[in-house]
Amino acid sequence: MQQFVLTETPQQLTSISAVTSLPAVDPDVLVRHKADSHWALIDHEGSTIGHCSLWWHNTPPYRNHRIGVIGHYAVSDRSAARQVLQHACEELAANGCTMAVGPMDGNTWRQYRLVTEFGAEPPFFLEPNSPEDWPGHFVENGFKPLAEYFSALNTDLRCHDPLLSRVENRMNGLNIRIRSLNPTHFDDDLRRIFSVATVSFRNNPLYMTIDEEDFIGLYRPLQEVVRHELVMIAERHNVPVGFIFAVPDLLQAKRGETIDTVIVKTLGVLPRREYAGLGHLLLGRARSAARELGYTRLIHALMRDVGHLRRMSGRYGRPIRRYTLFAKEFRS
Repeated sequence: MQQFVLTETPQQLTSISAVTSLPAVDPDVLVRHKADSHWALIDHEGSTIGHCSLWWHNTPPYRNHRIGVIGHYAVSDRSAARQVLQHACEELAANGCTMAVGPMDGNTWRQYRLVTEFGAEPPFFLEPNSPEDWPGHFVENGFKPLAEYFSALNTDLRCHDPLLSRVENRMNGLNIRIRSLNPTHFDDDLRRIFSVATVSFRNNPLYMTIDEEDFIGLYRPLQEVVRHELVMIAERHNVPVGFIFAVPDLLQAKRGETIDTVIVKTLGVLPRREYAGLGHLLLGRARSAARELGYTRLIHALMRDVGHLRRMSGRYGRPIRRYTLFAKEFRS
């Protein structure tokens, strides 16, 4: 007989995760993510065949809904998916939520969304990589797309965009200077990036605030793998107004390949009219820096599929992957 088990302590989670073929959830991650509950579906042999975490406190705003979040999602098959998602929705509804969103590990600063169009390119560093059948789990259980995203590949880092010269002249006129990350003051520069990110991303779907130290904790593990030349901060009178954070594609090395690709993980600019075009300029600078370092490809990763980002991507590359975040309403 199958049953759901509420794992209330990291020790319980460790015990349950030991008997499973699913991706395990690190108990330390569960503690840091502060989920309101974590459920495991156990089969008659005592093996875990599905699990998820749920959040209903401190969740992102969305229109007139009270959002509940489903994250740390993993299942063995469609039958387990149906049970896990149904149970998750019942729990969220019982705790006053009117909409479930997932998969998302609490908020959009962490891992979220599923791959819905895989393409021919292999997975890249820091990319969510989910099984092909998982989007069907959500659709089959009443979820609909809430937001769409894509990644685009640029294979010609030598391309010249005449628009950038005009943008650069205008930014120079505003006393904006672009510099590389200072590797000896990594945390200090992360704080400067944080000051821009919290403003530039606040209109994104399901945005919620994050503590500065939590933000630094997300990026600090990358300190040993970043090339400081690929992380840039735009400053006006020493005040940060934009940034781009790019890293080499380390998964290529794990496949035994030469690392020839750079991943643009994050790009942000303060939303002021006078800074229009600064994002293009930062991307162009990153493209030039990557070329000078010997890289031949650049992936602009996990962009929202909206007009201005689609146009910017179209100038330099082609979509290689698409992703979806799903939602299900509990009321008409």
